[in-house]
Amino acid sequence: MSRDDVRRTLIAYDLPDDRRRTKLAKILGKYGDRLQFSVFVVDVSPARLLRLRDEITEVLSLNDDSVLFCDIGRVTDLNEDRFSFLGQSREPTPDEPMIF
Repeated sequence: MSRDDVRRTLIAYDLPDDRRRTKLAKILGKYGDRLQFSVFVVDVSPARLLRLRDEITEVLSLNDDSVLFCDIGRVTDLNEDRFSFLGQSREPTPDEPMIF
């Protein structure tokens, strides 16, 4: 996978059922970072995004739930101006190696 293929996607959801909402949050947590209670940001290749969408679809009730996908752009083209907050901010995990 080329780094040029990776795109940042903002995912927001509205699920009235607590169990489905918890399952969805766990799935999204595997792929990206929570910015707010029902908002995640993920950096994924197009193929991985398709897998993510399939996983999400398995959890949803399509008649009751709503999930928004917003393509923010290629990760290589992003700068710090793409997100701004009022009040507390939850920045995405930096895209650099982490040493534990």
